[in-house]
Amino acid sequence: MISFNTINYIWIFVAISTFIILISLNIKAPYGRHSSNKWGKMISNKWGWFFMELPAFLLMPVISITGPSEKNYISIVLIFLWILHYGNRTLIFPFKLKTNQKKMPLVIVLSAVFFNGINGILNGYYIGYLSNENESLLTIHVILGLVIFFTGMYINKSSDKKLISLRENNEGYQIPKGQLFNFISCPNHFGEIIEWIGFAIIGLNLPALTFAIWTFCNLAPRSNNHHKWYKEKFKEYPKKRKALIPFLW
Repeated sequence: MISFNTINYIWIFVAISTFIILISLNIKAPYGRHSSNKWGKMISNKWGWFFMELPAFLLMPVISITGPSEKNYISIVLIFLWILHYGNRTLIFPFKLKTNQKKMPLVIVLSAVFFNGINGILNGYYIGYLSNENESLLTIHVILGLVIFFTGMYINKSSDKKLISLRENNEGYQIPKGQLFNFISCPNHFGEIIEWIGFAIIGLNLPALTFAIWTFCNLAPRSNNHHKWYKEKFKEYPKKRKALIPFLW
């Protein structure tokens, strides 16, 4: 029977392969500013986001809590941070979007349901069935991971708030400015990647690392596409601004 670790290594391989394909072929996932009805049936952008994030929001906490492994302080922290992030992404973020008429392909929603479901199951299964550590929260990796996680969350949420505010007057897409937008096109993606790196440092387990890798492999190509889109749409777009990582890429 295939081992749990092997499943994670296969999932990491899929993530890296996906990253290489998306970057090398310049494939744009058809939602948000790249939305296209050529991919079949479309559904509401708001409800699409809700259903995309829902599996992760539910599966990881339920599997973690109902599993037989004794829950320790680190397990509880990881469950709390997961609910904190996905509670916002599922129940708050979609309904703050100023895109009432926008739609996304159903196939994108279904693929995201699968993606988030797998990541939720892997992390939930580890905590609920395999975790047996009983470390103190006052360890270097936990404190460092918490600082990194909440730094990433602040960057992600503040950047999303700025992007949403640009659409409040229904004036269409504009060049975002201020904070990390002065250095990169997608600080919201950068922040989310930082979040899950922090999560992986707190947990020091393979599923958390797998998810951090997947987050980068999923969001980096999208950031690259956003960056190219900005440069094509706005002739005055800042030339020194990078796509995802300040001063580098």
